[in-house]
Amino acid sequence: MADKKLKIVGWGFEGDDISSEEHEMITSRYRERFAGDFEIRKAPTEDAIKVHAPRLEIPSSLAAFATTEKRDRLVHTYGKSVPDYTRIFDGDFTPAPDIVAFARDESDIEAVYEYAAGANVAVIPFGGGSSVCGGVEPEVGGSYNGTISLDLTKLDKILEIDKTSRAARIQGGIRVPAMEEQLKAHGLTMRHFPQSMELATLGGMIATRSGGHYATLYTHIDDFVESLRTVTPVGIMESFRLPGSGAGPSPDRLMIGSEGALGIITEAWMRLQDRPTYRAGGAVLFDDVFKAAEAVRVICQSALFPANVRLLDADEAYNNGFGDGRQSVVILGFENADHPMEPYLERALEIVRDFGGSYDDGSAKSGEGHRAGTAGAWRHAFIRMPYFKTATIEMGIITDTFETSITWERFPKFYEEVMEATRQAALEVTGQPGSVSCRFTHCYPDGPAPYISFQAKGRHGALAEQWLAIKTKALDAVIEHGGTVTHHHAVGREHMPWYARQRPDLFAAALAGAKDRLDPNAILNPGVLLPARS
Repeated sequence: MADKKLKIVGWGFEGDDISSEEHEMITSRYRERFAGDFEIRKAPTEDAIKVHAPRLEIPSSLAAFATTEKRDRLVHTYGKSVPDYTRIFDGDFTPAPDIVAFARDESDIEAVYEYAAGANVAVIPFGGGSSVCGGVEPEVGGSYNGTISLDLTKLDKILEIDKTSRAARIQGGIRVPAMEEQLKAHGLTMRHFPQSMELATLGGMIATRSGGHYATLYTHIDDFVESLRTVTPVGIMESFRLPGSGAGPSPDRLMIGSEGALGIITEAWMRLQDRPTYRAGGAVLFDDVFKAAEAVRVICQSALFPANVRLLDADEAYNNGFGDGRQSVVILGFENADHPMEPYLERALEIVRDFGGSYDDGSAKSGEGHRAGTAGAWRHAFIRMPYFKTATIEMGIITDTFETSITWERFPKFYEEVMEATRQAALEVTGQPGSVSCRFTHCYPDGPAPYISFQAKGRHGALAEQWLAIKTKALDAVIEHGGTVTHHHAVGREHMPWYARQRPDLFAAALAGAKDRLDPNAILNPGVLLPARS
């Protein structure tokens, strides 16, 4: 993996492309869904992309690990959001960093801080580069003399494993697959797999309060953090390694979700789990999405804690390649390293039957039921989905997601209102109906995390503006009806307007005070969590 290069355009590493069959599947689906002809535009090649000359010269203190090479600057310009893709397709790399620094250790990070503070340069931490909310691009306003993208992926080692307590001290730049491969040799796993796991780094997941693929009990990265070591512009902050503590506000909680605006997480002691050996699961069909939601609620309040309990409404199921567009699907998956899961699955199936759910008895009770049939089809689609974005942008299709959470008693109205607001926005913006669907990514005893997908036929040259108009109305509805602006995709620059409406004003002032103390020259990721200085 260390030798692989991130793509300039699209998801993943160079050479990792969708198959011709997948391309045909995704393009034919949208041709069937939307009327009219499609203008196909291809992204520019690397040679065709123009990028401004660096405004900075690499100082001698950074010369051993920094570069101004064009390709490195292009790769570190954007994340993976729709406006990122549209600007890449337009060949617009205006925000490109002037320097890319590949930190090898904490002293390199400190050297970058020292130079940046003296030269009035903004520093943008960069891990997996998978942000879908504008978290990594050097879009910092005009008050800085330049920008440095600080790549952390060379901090990629597991430093220590404590098998007795099931924990490990891990560097922040390690990618999830490499981390899991090393833990596997010890029979351990963190079992935190976001959809971005192929690219995601540990420090990036902590800094963005990542949500993992497993949908109950251990849902966010917060649940696995035992202690943190953070390099800030004014010094190092390291917390005690403890299973729990009531000693005042948690220093770890300050850094979890800080999005690189307060410091860079270089090491973390992370709680681990034994690798599961017992599994059971399957898929259940419902004619009524609200009955399906009620079944999921009861399961989540029963202390069964399935590793997966995903509700896909009828459109979401159909869009992912299974179902007839009339039935919702609940995917159940149980796993454990100590004891069989069939009794847990059986109790969950009793619950879904009470709410009108139906299933194939053989596959639902299979130990590999979570990988077979409908459940397996969804799992495959979930993993491959990020790779399809390039093909949809080529067609001028606006396809995006946003996620939130809401308490159970408010869910039915929230679902109807937010879905309708998104449908109306797509129609108003593009002139024809779009597609809007919903699934639960995570579920809690007190409420679900609805994840809403929308597709609309846009117009090349205006895709970013059309996307923003749709998403603005959708997120306005989310806030109006009491949801959160983001459950696990972080805030970045794109969610800032709604985050400012959600958080208490006094908390924003306290956060600004922490920023002033830890980053007095305001060099770290300006515009993320707090407005960039003017």
